[in-house]
Amino acid sequence: MTRSYCVVGGGISGLTAAYRLRAAAGDDAAITLFDPAENLGGVLRTELVAGRPMDVGAEAFVRRRPEMPALLAELGLSGRQLTTTGARPLIYSAHELHPLPTAAVVGIPSSGSSLAGLVDDATVARIDAEPDHPLGWQPGGDPAVAELVGDRFGQQTVARSVDPLLGGVYAGSAATIGLRAAAPTVAAALDRGATSLTDAVRQGLPPASDAPVFGALDGGYRVLIDELVERARPRWVRAGVDRFERAGRGWALLDDTGASWHADAVILAVPAPRAARLLAEVAPRSGVAAGRIGSASSAVVALAVPGSTPLPECSGVLVASGERLHAKALTLSSRKWGIAGDTQFLRLSFGRYGDNLASSASDEQLLSWAVSDLAAVFGLDVEPLEARVRRWIDAMPQYGPGHADVVAEVRAGLPPTLAVAGGYLDGIGVPACIGAAGRAAERVIRAVEAADAEVAR
Repeated sequence: MTRSYCVVGGGISGLTAAYRLRAAAGDDAAITLFDPAENLGGVLRTELVAGRPMDVGAEAFVRRRPEMPALLAELGLSGRQLTTTGARPLIYSAHELHPLPTAAVVGIPSSGSSLAGLVDDATVARIDAEPDHPLGWQPGGDPAVAELVGDRFGQQTVARSVDPLLGGVYAGSAATIGLRAAAPTVAAALDRGATSLTDAVRQGLPPASDAPVFGALDGGYRVLIDELVERARPRWVRAGVDRFERAGRGWALLDDTGASWHADAVILAVPAPRAARLLAEVAPRSGVAAGRIGSASSAVVALAVPGSTPLPECSGVLVASGERLHAKALTLSSRKWGIAGDTQFLRLSFGRYGDNLASSASDEQLLSWAVSDLAAVFGLDVEPLEARVRRWIDAMPQYGPGHADVVAEVRAGLPPTLAVAGGYLDGIGVPACIGAAGRAAERVIRAVEAADAEVAR
């Protein structure tokens, strides 16, 4: 019996799901992948900038999570991994550059000294005195990070230390991200009975290690995307899916060209807003839950500049909230990854939840802002040799308070032969997307096999 699977979405989640389906279902399975984009990969996009492959979407992955190293090993790509040079990022706040706080969890400090120089003396004293004030924590609670940290450590801590990191990860802020998503080890320590936020952060600090935190791929993420496509061998339909419905034991899909398709099972690997629309009729409970997940848009300006440009010895700069810059982060890619040569490469990221910079500004405006922000931060008149601008609309999910409960609701309302994957579920990074895609594939394969067994009986 030939089984058929449809995967909607050709980003890392959809491609990993297709690869897992092929590995489990074999060569005879029909795997159809829908994505209207000119290239597969979604927010993983590698382009040539000044003759060198450069990632202009997602750039790095967290190495301590197991999913990415395991997948690279399966695909024979372990030797393509890059690690950072050890250069540290800085924070731009109050028109000055400051070291990234140490002994902190996503910018939440374990002592006042962690933030000395970044915040004023009154805030440092407030942080140090925090253990003396009663903490009314309810186990299982999930407040917005800004609510808890602002109450215990003050608004300067939120704006100058926490917001820069959460803006870089989620294109959001401490006001839009829940504690359990941003700092799960801190939330767990509070649940265990930590007597103060200071105590919880100290318990939640990662073990000391000299190992690099982030990794990338030599040649960019295109290396991974191409290998997944080759292994999965899906039929790529360059169209979106308008709607789908139950058809006997399987599903009937209608793409946006008017063509109809059949599948025994479907995996939706699209952003939350689109998933909510597609699920509205076939799984209303799931669609409503997915619709509760907000999303932000972002844009990346990738630049090649002369090698003689005197950029500082740091991996980049995270921007505090409230600053008169347009960019939320600047990455000195050559410094971060040890790229030598006559050209230096850097990236500037724009867009936070609630603004429309990424969707409304022209390419020329974004490039102009990039040059002016570099001048403001580094005092340099940078003349780009080459530039690329890429936008990612509604691609950055906001992991708000209670996010895990929302995701559980999304999954609970799905029929067995329908699964979801994507960065809005179990983590926004590439490793989490890989893991969620694998679980989605396992779910629908089990469901199809169970249905076949029931028919056979």
